[in-house]
Amino acid sequence: MASAGTTGTTVRPAGAPPHDRQSASAWPARARDWAEIQERMLVPLYGAVYDRLEVGPATSVLGLGCRSGLALLLAAERGAQVAGLEPHDELRELARDRRLRVGAGARPPVGVPRSAYSLVTVFEQLPGAADPRRVVAEAARLTLRSGHVVLAAWGPPERCESATVLDVARRMAGRATARDPFGLSTPGALEDLLAPARLRPAGSGRVSCPFAYPDLDSAVRGLLSTGLYDAAAEFSGLSLVAKELEEALHPYLRQDGSVRMENVFRYLVADQPR
Repeated sequence: MASAGTTGTTVRPAGAPPHDRQSASAWPARARDWAEIQERMLVPLYGAVYDRLEVGPATSVLGLGCRSGLALLLAAERGAQVAGLEPHDELRELARDRRLRVGAGARPPVGVPRSAYSLVTVFEQLPGAADPRRVVAEAARLTLRSGHVVLAAWGPPERCESATVLDVARRMAGRATARDPFGLSTPGALEDLLAPARLRPAGSGRVSCPFAYPDLDSAVRGLLSTGLYDAAAEFSGLSLVAKELEEALHPYLRQDGSVRMENVFRYLVADQPR
């Protein structure tokens, strides 16, 4: 099993401008930025959930929308059997490079006979989902009886310093629909997704997940890799969005050139009735 350790940030070709992305659909570069810069920011969330549910050799974990698979690696290091589903080809290939079994969309991962899991996690998919209820229903369908589903979302915007930076996506999307990353942060919003999927709430928690970057360029690239800025990039152009992001990040720039924003994420554990 590959190590859960993350690599350093990618190196741009000599002479390339900091944000040389011609299109919001430049997925290979953005997928790599996610895996090498942004994904590690949520490690405290993954760890808190796995500690709470005592994830170990007796646990079978499915990551729904697992992206490049760091959360699955951390579960595998605890002895769990892991698999994932990820619709984006480039992210899925990065997960497979980590020797993870990850399928596309609703198709089961190659080589994994199981069709249901004792724990299904939705760590990253909900904030940008067009239909969160459908995502939760799919998670419930893939969960064993008496198993668990875990949903995660941003905490209250007043507890997240990244809120003003994420607002760039809304401001620059024009008439396009930009998903509100804090749409599921209001009290009871995650819980409201459970009943239609026939799930029962079984506890929740909040986790501090600072977003820390070695420099401003890494911060911009990492944030762009989340997908939350896609509509803004399509409407306003990626270069302009990157420039606005740089401006929004300046209050969080430290004397050594690093960037740090304190954030809180919330998770909700749900039971699949027997």
